[in-house]
Amino acid sequence: MKYMKSIIGGLIALVIVVVIFASVTTVASGNRGVLLQLGAVKPTILTEGFHFKIPFIQTVQLIEVRVQKEESSQTAASKDLQTVTTNVAVNYSVNPDAVNKLYQEIGLDYRSRIVDPAIAESLKAITAQYTAEELISKRPEVSAKVKDMLGKKLTKYFMILEDINIKEFAFSEEFNKAIESKQTAEQNALRAQRDLERIKIEAEQKIAQAGAEAEALRLKKQEVTAELIQLKQIEVQEKALEKWDGRLPSVTGGATPFIDLNGLTTK
Repeated sequence: MKYMKSIIGGLIALVIVVVIFASVTTVASGNRGVLLQLGAVKPTILTEGFHFKIPFIQTVQLIEVRVQKEESSQTAASKDLQTVTTNVAVNYSVNPDAVNKLYQEIGLDYRSRIVDPAIAESLKAITAQYTAEELISKRPEVSAKVKDMLGKKLTKYFMILEDINIKEFAFSEEFNKAIESKQTAEQNALRAQRDLERIKIEAEQKIAQAGAEAEALRLKKQEVTAELIQLKQIEVQEKALEKWDGRLPSVTGGATPFIDLNGLTTK
């Protein structure tokens, strides 16, 4: 009898322990708890930490509210009907104040049911508004429009778009070759234009130099007067006299020339 009482007491204690453990729950960091009562979603949202619940009647479903990353590669058509493959990275999170509604209306597979289709739809809709070349040259504008559209879609389903990054626009091989040929032609045209401008500038410089030289020559001619010529002749004669050694030049035949030296005349 005493032995049976011990067994019963042990069972009661075990039940109490089980009930106590079933009455508490812990919500880990970065999560929120959706409180379910016999399978029905309750409006109460459990925050991080320790909580009590009705054992065997209430359960808690944890939903992560940290920022999550989804990378996607989507193929669409541009405005000029070029095939474009867009690689995009999306950062989003579940609205911590609406995890109960998310669980009730969508469930835990919200990534495949909502996020992925919303990314694909937004990319295709915005890509169709631009030509292939505009997608490259206006990437920030395209990214902003995709972010705006995707943000509105996710908000409807209790999620928050944190950021979006379009990593790459990939085009067909034929389009890439066409772009490369166009860039080469533009570079050649630019090089030819620069060469033409250089030749033009050099020609203008030569014309200006020739004009300056002609003007300098004209000014020099204006400075030449009869007095200047006579002065130059005198300078030449003086230099000749400085170099003369006093000897008369030898003359064969004819008369001896007259030389006027210091006012004396020798015959």
